[in-house]
Order: sequence, then structure tokens, then C-alpha cells
Amino acid sequence: MGAHALKISKYKPSAAQGKLNLFVSERRTLLAVEHPYERIIRQVFFIVLLGLILGYLYFVAASILNIMARKEADTSTLALQTKIAKMEGDYFAMSSAVDASTAGSVGLSPVHSTQYVYRPGNAAAVTIQPNEI
Repeated sequence: MGAHALKISKYKPSAAQGKLNLFVSERRTLLAVEHPYERIIRQVFFIVLLGLILGYLYFVAASILNIMARKEADTSTLALQTKIAKMEGDYFAMSSAVDASTAGSVGLSPVHSTQYVYRPGNAAAVTIQPNEI
């Protein structure tokens, strides 16, 4: 395979068809030479790529752990709500059992001369009378 081209077909190629020249006469040294900053740029690229991959893995793991913590918090909240509801039921059962005769045994006494605060209208724009609190 010397300087002459091999004929594959007897037809002449059209202008839209390109020419594929597989034989290179001169050496191309442009891609064979490494640029001085190419190694640094490559290292920076791989470090940034590694940082992005590690960041992605961190955020995925943090999301999974947050979901697990939320489920545990929901479970403990449900247990606390159940415990509070039971305590409220016990409180209402005990408070209905307290009357005037049992109040004295636990140290409760009747209240005499009760005073109440009365503020008509808007509480921010109230003028207090001399005998009111």
C-alpha cells in the first residue's frame, strides 16, 4: 500500500461524501505531548469528583438516618400520648371521687370572700378604677 489509493468502486464519489484519509504522512506530536498543567488539572478534577461522590453519599446516609430517627420519634410520641391519655383518665376518675367530705382529709378547705378581676372591653386600653385591680 504505497502512495496510490485503492479503488473500491468504479463510481466516482459525490460531493456530499467525505474523503477518509487513513494514511498520515506527517507525525502529529500535538496529542503526544503533555501540557504542563494537565497533570494538576487532572488531579484537581479527580479530587473534586471524589468530594462530590463523598458528599452525595453523606447526604444520602443523613437522609436515611433522619427518616429512621423520625420513625423512632413518632413511636415514642405515640407511647407518650397513650401514657398521657391513661393519666388523664385516672385524673378524671379520681377528681369525680373528691367531694366536700373527702376534701378535708387531703387538706382542702372552702374558699371565702373570693375577689375577681373585671376588665371591660379591650384589655390593652383599660382605665383602672380606684377600687379595682
